[in-house]
Amino acid sequence: MANRGRGSAVTAAVVLCLLAVAFQFEVAQAATYVVGGKSGWTFGLTGWPKGKKFKAGDVLVFNYMKGLHNVVAVNKAGYDGCSTSPRNAKVFTSGKDRITLVKGLNNFICTIPGHCGSGMKIQVLAS
Repeated sequence: MANRGRGSAVTAAVVLCLLAVAFQFEVAQAATYVVGGKSGWTFGLTGWPKGKKFKAGDVLVFNYMKGLHNVVAVNKAGYDGCSTSPRNAKVFTSGKDRITLVKGLNNFICTIPGHCGSGMKIQVLAS
């Protein structure tokens, strides 16, 4: 009977180790992208996502001078119309915003007057 208990403990330890490795592998799969590269979150970025393969869980980093810009996560209508839609859209203002992508279309704009209309917006499709 004592050997049976020891075997159960070893099996449990192996299962826990495998789960820990699987969890680390999943976390390691998330990528981090700096929006706009060295230029940061600025004008004319609508083409920035092209050629990149985004996944749900990846993180976008928006770097900009605090107070000069913002980042607002909007729906498609907000993106198309450069407006805060829905009304309760999340507004980021830190200048070093980190936003985790969800599966599907992720839309971001700057709502400082004239900025979105000048191309300070991006759409990111995450699989």
